[in-house]
Amino acid sequence: MRCMMCERFSLSHICSHCQESLLTPTLHKRKILGSIPVYSFYPYNEIEPLLLTKHTDLGYYIYTILAKRSLGAFAREWQYENTVASVGIDDRSESGYSHTAVLNRALKSDTIIPQYGKLRASQHYKYAGKSVEERLMNPRQFMYIPFSEKEVILVDDIVTTGTTLSEAAEVLHTQGKKVILCLTLSDAENR
Repeated sequence: MRCMMCERFSLSHICSHCQESLLTPTLHKRKILGSIPVYSFYPYNEIEPLLLTKHTDLGYYIYTILAKRSLGAFAREWQYENTVASVGIDDRSESGYSHTAVLNRALKSDTIIPQYGKLRASQHYKYAGKSVEERLMNPRQFMYIPFSEKEVILVDDIVTTGTTLSEAAEVLHTQGKKVILCLTLSDAENR
């Protein structure tokens, strides 16, 4: 097959040379709800074509590469005194897989336990290209399924306005959970 980035022949959808030279994560930080840090690994414009594969068969392979290089590396380095759950935002399957479940799986470590199907949206309004006001008028209405860990890392692919992560954090807080941070591949604010 050919590398998506340089079109050289490769054993992977993105060759190791392009992964090393073009997909090196750089952390970007912002906050939601005044105090919860949201860490993103890539500027949006640098990986936009890769993010747009998420609802295709190719997306599974691309998201697996991105997850390994960013969230997987984070999980290997991150140290924390307690065991925490990582929860993917609305990890239901579309196009044969869930992109947030792929990202969440990369976080598995001694201190991070990925949880699946624990926060599902009952409202599937498409937020792409919508204003903050429109997003606020059409909340996701997350359904919470119990899990044992008290502290949580929220996982999503892109943070744009922060409304989805904020709504998810508020739902978890009402269930006695503490969201200690959020991880996303990209922050649309960081272009």
